[in-house]
Amino acid sequence: MKTVAVEIRDSVARLTLRRPDARNALDEVMIAELARAFGELPSSIRAVVLSGEGPAFCAGADAAWMKKSRSYTEEENVRDASTLAAMLRAVDECPCPVVARVHGAALGGGSGLVAACDVAVAAEGTVFGFTEVRLGLIPAVISTFVLPKIGLSAARRYFLTGERFGAREAREMGLVHEVADPAALDARVDALVAEILQAGPEAVAAAKRLLREAPALPRDRAIEHTVRLIARLRAGAEAQEGLTAFLEKRKPRWV
Repeated sequence: MKTVAVEIRDSVARLTLRRPDARNALDEVMIAELARAFGELPSSIRAVVLSGEGPAFCAGADAAWMKKSRSYTEEENVRDASTLAAMLRAVDECPCPVVARVHGAALGGGSGLVAACDVAVAAEGTVFGFTEVRLGLIPAVISTFVLPKIGLSAARRYFLTGERFGAREAREMGLVHEVADPAALDARVDALVAEILQAGPEAVAAAKRLLREAPALPRDRAIEHTVRLIARLRAGAEAQEGLTAFLEKRKPRWV
């Protein structure tokens, strides 16, 4: 792949956006390659770290890509937007946790990409923004992934003004979980990955599905679903090993 580097080591996949000269701005090639990278991850992967090479995590949409879209028909724009949605969905629905390592800038689609990740750590000084309205557009496709993270109140301000905001504001609204000194960014990301690797892989995957599925269910169905889910997990080999290890005061086999 030309725009996304994939490194797999010790059950952790590190995906790096590699268009540093363009501040990792999203174009059709990077969108397709990122979706492909997530789709081809081995089932043995237990965590993914998503980062950007160069001065920024992702500076939004590529100018040449946007220029090309000016001549698209509505149907062509539907196909184009659908590829972005499919890529964000691939990140969001990755079976294992995705940790975003964010630095420099995460604007427009870059902020959408951060929202699609499960955990996000931003370097102090990172600039965020849902800046689409400044171009006469709206953060439409990314809203599916951003709204559950930041809520309507923050979206009503930042979607409508298009103003940029800092890492601490991003943390306050829930877009990122931690803000770190740039020199400590990798250490914090690695520490969070280490926490994930302490947990049962099947349990983590089930918890991630639960977070996505339960809020969409009616209350009675949600309760029934969660009762059956925990009953199935308790009877499974991973939970049996986890409980046995706890009682025997040893580490479970997956650690």
